[in-house]
Amino acid sequence: MTYSTVYNSKILSPEAAVSHIKSGDWVDYGSLICVPKVLDQALAKRIDSLTDVKVRSIAFQGTAAVAEANQGMNKIIYNSWHFSGSDRKLHDSGNCHFIPFVFHEGPGHYRKNVRVDVCMLRTGPMDRFGFFNYGAANTCTRSAIENARLVIIEINESIPRCLGGYDEAVHISEVDYIVETDNTPPFSIPDPVTTETDRKIAELIVKEIKNGDCIQLGIGAMPNAIGKMIADSDLKNLGVHTEMLADSYLAMYKAGKLTNRNKVTDPGKIVYTFALGSSELYDFLDNNPCCASFPVDYTNNLQRIMSNPGMISINNALEADLFGQISSESCGNRHITGTGGQFDFAYGAYHSAGGKSFICFTSTTKDKDGKIRSRIRPSFDTGTIVTLPRTITNYVVTEHGIVNLKGKSTWERAEALISIAHPLFRDELVRDAERMGIWTKSNRIDAD
Repeated sequence: MTYSTVYNSKILSPEAAVSHIKSGDWVDYGSLICVPKVLDQALAKRIDSLTDVKVRSIAFQGTAAVAEANQGMNKIIYNSWHFSGSDRKLHDSGNCHFIPFVFHEGPGHYRKNVRVDVCMLRTGPMDRFGFFNYGAANTCTRSAIENARLVIIEINESIPRCLGGYDEAVHISEVDYIVETDNTPPFSIPDPVTTETDRKIAELIVKEIKNGDCIQLGIGAMPNAIGKMIADSDLKNLGVHTEMLADSYLAMYKAGKLTNRNKVTDPGKIVYTFALGSSELYDFLDNNPCCASFPVDYTNNLQRIMSNPGMISINNALEADLFGQISSESCGNRHITGTGGQFDFAYGAYHSAGGKSFICFTSTTKDKDGKIRSRIRPSFDTGTIVTLPRTITNYVVTEHGIVNLKGKSTWERAEALISIAHPLFRDELVRDAERMGIWTKSNRIDAD
């Protein structure tokens, strides 16, 4: 029997495919640009006939139809390993629940701790060997498929074919049902607006990067600014080992900055576990042999991160307290994103030979009432989640400077962090530090 014959025998309509989901099932949606859209909509239409169905995804791009349809009925309970913007809004209305984890442990959770009755995900079309590629969102997909009773895929010919690495595709022999779609292009995110403050922070960090270093960037305007600044710099022979591939890497690649020849692990390859960005980025990834897609327990493995010399990890945060704890995922009880791989890369980069971890944020933000507040706080609001414990934090960067917290006592940390806080808040932070018992007479704060 040919693969084409097998393929045709497994085709169902979206409605027929989701009819195999039963009350009480755990349904896994995969992640990011490869979450199922047509199947999600079909399942949402079944909501009145189901009870206690649990759906799990990672950073759903767009809005999950099952969560919108549920609206507090508890017929379908929607859960996310990492919040996208829409997940955050759903959480605010009580229709999305967060699953805490560190990214490198994700595949292990599927193998040891969680149940998957049905795995539904979006892939590219079948190739001549019978494989469906999901490389733009590798993450935990293989472990979810292996753990599932039923595997349903929806085909989208716009999904880039992302080469491995390994475990970047599922074979037709592992697929139970196939749904064909209208091939709507994958979700793309606009180029974030870069401010002058972002550029000031980027300048401080780029000065710390050397020729031959290996780069990991997070998402957002600041990492984007860093990528563009590197592209315009004299830096050369850089490598990439990251969890997320974004347009900032594309800018560096086009400028000839990325050779990956100095890497010990996967030399010559841009290594990543998922991609999120523009349609130009997805076109760049399609069948590109210089890029390698891996599961997240490969890319975010602590030993593997630290194996590449000069590993530079650059990530955003929401706040830091005067002890050096970092919050990157919640403001009080309001959940914003997730831990993701920030812990993985902060730890791994610091332990790389010549490596550094940078946590970046603007010194101030505005609250919901428009009042300016410092992102460097004496302590976090009740309910705020600590993403990096103080023992892990290496460099902290604002537009007012860059400080290294490693090896510093509590009073030294307070002094360092207050020195890069906005000048409007420094005196108040000094009083807070005195009240907290982490200030000495020898402390000083230099003006900008």
